[in-house]
Amino acid sequence: MANVRVERTDDGGFRATNARGAEVKIGGGDEEGVFTPVELLLAAVGGCNIVTVEPLTAQRGHQLIRLAMTVESEKVEPNLLGPVTVTYDVEVPSEKADEVYRAVAHRVHEKYCTVSRSLSEGTEVRLELP
Repeated sequence: MANVRVERTDDGGFRATNARGAEVKIGGGDEEGVFTPVELLLAAVGGCNIVTVEPLTAQRGHQLIRLAMTVESEKVEPNLLGPVTVTYDVEVPSEKADEVYRAVAHRVHEKYCTVSRSLSEGTEVRLELP
């Protein structure tokens, strides 16, 4: 089971912490050095895809020269995002590496990225109050 703890900090900000001690500062968008919740969602989509594409492409014998991406979405209502778009920025060493990377990226998006698949399938979010 995956879980994070999100809490208000002593300075009035917010942070998410995982069981391994990693921490991310969260804010409303006005503060410097913090992610908004929507940005964290987009980062989760991008992170899930990129950390899966890299090793699968390498396992097939192709090391990408550059691998980055931009993940974006616009609000279609005040509290609802429209489609999320993942745009890769890659540099490949050969045509064959490009073919492999593209095939891997499609498979990761369609099958292996838990975050993207969960959003696409509409995973239920439950609220539990003590």
